[in-house]
Amino acid sequence: MSIHNSEQAPEPVGLYPHARKVGDLLFLSGVGPREKGKKEIPGVTLASDGTIESYDIETQCHSVFKNVRLILEASGSSWENLIDVTVFLTNMKDDFKIYNKIYAEYFKDNLPCRTTVEINCLPTPIGIELKCIATIN
Repeated sequence: MSIHNSEQAPEPVGLYPHARKVGDLLFLSGVGPREKGKKEIPGVTLASDGTIESYDIETQCHSVFKNVRLILEASGSSWENLIDVTVFLTNMKDDFKIYNKIYAEYFKDNLPCRTTVEINCLPTPIGIELKCIATIN
């Protein structure tokens, strides 16, 4: 087993690596839309008390997919090697249609298994997080 971290992906918000290789599989920790070294979250406007004032799920989706790609590539894998994706949304009713459309653009040439679930909240003020498994060469 080996631990992998990307120099370009956002810093983890807890004590965990970006990814861990076990055999020929790469397991990614939950990946959100934050950007490395920045406090602002793409597509999120926060109120003065830190709660979400407004958010743009489309912007967050693009940022999450970019971060997943950065981690995969830094770990010796690739987007095409994704085999399983679990998606956590905080607002299925309002966001699923937009997220599903963007997901189809990114995954049209690679069809990993996918599960999408709605959850009450995530550890940071975001609307989407991905948990992925990929093969690694």
